[in-house]
Parts: sequence; C-alpha cells; structure tokens
Amino acid sequence: MRRLMFLIPLVLFLGLAGWFGVRLKQMDRGDTPDILPSVMIDKPVPDFDLPPLVDGQPGVASTGLGNGKVQLVNFWASWCAPCRVEHPLLLNMAGQGIDIRGIDYKDKAADGQAWLAREGNPFSAVAMDYDGRTAIDFGVYGVPETYVIDRQGRIRYRQVGPITPQDLQNRILPLIKELSK
Repeated sequence: MRRLMFLIPLVLFLGLAGWFGVRLKQMDRGDTPDILPSVMIDKPVPDFDLPPLVDGQPGVASTGLGNGKVQLVNFWASWCAPCRVEHPLLLNMAGQGIDIRGIDYKDKAADGQAWLAREGNPFSAVAMDYDGRTAIDFGVYGVPETYVIDRQGRIRYRQVGPITPQDLQNRILPLIKELSK
C-alpha cells in the first residue's frame, strides 16, 4: 500500500497534463476562453438615450446607431486600468476612420472629461452612464467592453476586456470589413 502512495503525485500530474493538452487542442480549433457568449448578439441595440459627457459633443443614443454605418460602442471609465491599456488602440482606430461611440460607465463626469482631455478623445460621441443602466441592458460584465454594431443597429460582436492588436487584426477589422459590404 505504501508503494502505491508514491504513485498519487504521478497520477495527478498525468491527469493535469492530459487536461491541459486537450484544452490546448480545443483552443487551437477556436474555442478560446476569452470569448464570452452574449444573448445580445444579432439583436438590436437596447433603447437608450444618454447625455453627453463632453460639452459641444453629442451624447449617445440607440437612435444614432444603425444609421447605415458600422460603429463601435465602447464602455470605459477613468478609474479603469485596462481602459488605459486599450485607449491608444482606440485613438489609432478612430484615426483610421472607425466610428467609435464612448459610454463612460459609472464615473464622475469631471474625471471622465479630464481623462479624455489628457489622453485624447477617440469618440465621435461620448456619453455618461451614471447609474450603469444602459450597461446592464447591453449585458456589460465590466469595463472596458466593446460592441460592434452593424449598419442596421444590431449587435454583431462583443469584446470583453481591452481590445488587443491581435483582437483588432483577427476579429474586429475583418468583421467591420464584412459588415460594411
């Protein structure tokens, strides 16, 4: 019996190695853990009308989405560290002509305004979601979170967490190109 006790760590190691091997093969086939399903995919954006964050810029409303153009809706906040990582990429995307609507999630207006003044504003329109109601209607888990909206105003893709250059090249830009046809 004592001899068998020495086999327990080996059996545990082989079991974990097997599980990791299977999971790596699944991820190789596209089953990635960073893609969280959303019940909102292929559904119209929820009805909302949020006030502007920045004076002189429009707020964001559901009626302004799906106006014949593919758009992104990005939920962010000045207190969000991953939003800082994502922000230069959003500026770059806006510079390429991608229409990004920003929704400042549960933030103080002065903090959001100061952050955009300091870091740059990639949004064609930016609004305040003071109570987070609109984020709840979208199904936002946390910020940053980005939605690709098609020309008819339907949600076609959800990016949970900061957009990375790989996400942009492999998922978002090809989808924008496809939806823009």
